[in-house]
Amino acid sequence: MTAAPAPARTYTGVERAAVLMMLVGEDEAAAILQKLDPEEVRQLGSAMFAVADVSEQEMEDVLDDFVGKARERTGVTFEPRPRIEAVMNRALGAEKAESVLARITPPEAACELELLDWLDASEIAQMIEKEHPQIAAVMIANLDPAVGGQVLELLPDAVQPDILHRIARLGPINADAIDTLKTVLANRRGGSGGGSASGLSLGGTREAAKILQGARKATEQRVLPKLFKIDKDVAKAIEEAMFVFDNLLDMDDKNLGTLIRNVDGDILSRALKGVDENARNRFLGCMSARAADGIRDEMEARGPMKLAEVLEAQKAMIGIARNLAKDGTIMMGAGDDDYV
Repeated sequence: MTAAPAPARTYTGVERAAVLMMLVGEDEAAAILQKLDPEEVRQLGSAMFAVADVSEQEMEDVLDDFVGKARERTGVTFEPRPRIEAVMNRALGAEKAESVLARITPPEAACELELLDWLDASEIAQMIEKEHPQIAAVMIANLDPAVGGQVLELLPDAVQPDILHRIARLGPINADAIDTLKTVLANRRGGSGGGSASGLSLGGTREAAKILQGARKATEQRVLPKLFKIDKDVAKAIEEAMFVFDNLLDMDDKNLGTLIRNVDGDILSRALKGVDENARNRFLGCMSARAADGIRDEMEARGPMKLAEVLEAQKAMIGIARNLAKDGTIMMGAGDDDYV
C-alpha cells in the first residue's frame, strides 16, 4: 500500500514573493529590494530562508499564481514627482513652479532621509550628538516617535530639553535645511546627499509629545520640568498632548476607581457623555452600583451637550489624574520599564 502524498504546502504572500526572489538573478533581486522599506526587507529576507526547501511542484504553483495575477493587472504605476515637476516648470516657469510644488507636494514625498530608517537609535544619536540642536531636532522629528524617544534619551541630558523645545516649535523646513541634513547623512554613509527637496513641515507639540512618550518615564520626568523653565506654554502644550482622555482607560481598576472618587459627579457625568458605551462601562464598573446608576441618570437628564463642554470636563479629569499621579496617589498607565 502506497503512502498518501503529503498535503501541499500553503504559502503566505511574503513567502510567495520570497520564492520568486530566489528564482531571479542577483541583480534583479537587488533592484527589487531597493524599492522596499526596511521592515519589508527584513520580512522578505526571513521568508527567503524559510522557503529554501521549496519543491519543484510548489515552485511551479507559485510561478503560475504570479503569472495569473500579473495578467489581471491593468494599471500602470510610476513615480509621479519627476513628471509633475517637469510639467509645472514648463507651464509656470521655475520660480512659480517651485512655489506651487512647495504647497502641494505631500510631506512623505518631499522628505528623503531614508537612511535614518536603516539605523538604530544609538547610531543616530552618535551621528547627531555634535550637530547643532536644530539639526538634531529635525532629524528626530523625522523618525518614528518610538525611535525618536530612544534617540532623545541617548543624547546628553543637558541638550534634551532644548531639542524637545525645538521639535515642538518646528514648522516648514526649507530646501537648504533639508540639504544640510542630507549632507550629514551622506557623510555618515560616505555617499552623495542626493538632489534638493522642496520644503516640508515637521514637528509640532503633538510630535514632540509622541517622541517624549517613546522615551522612558525617567526621561520625561527629567526633561519636562526643565522645558517648563525654557518655555512654559510649549511645555504645557506637550504635557497636555502626551495624555488624552482615552489614556485614563490604561489604568487598572484600582487606580481608575481612586481617580473617580476624586472627581466631582458633575464633571464625571459631562466627561462620560463623549465616550462610547464600552469605555463608559469601564468607568462606571469601577464605582458602586448605586453611584453608577446615579451617574447614568444624571447623564440622561442632561440630554444633548455641546462638544466644548464635554471636552472641558474631560480635560478637568485629566488634570486631576495628573495631580494625583504627581502626588503618588495613583499610577497612570500600565507601568513601564522604569519600575522593577
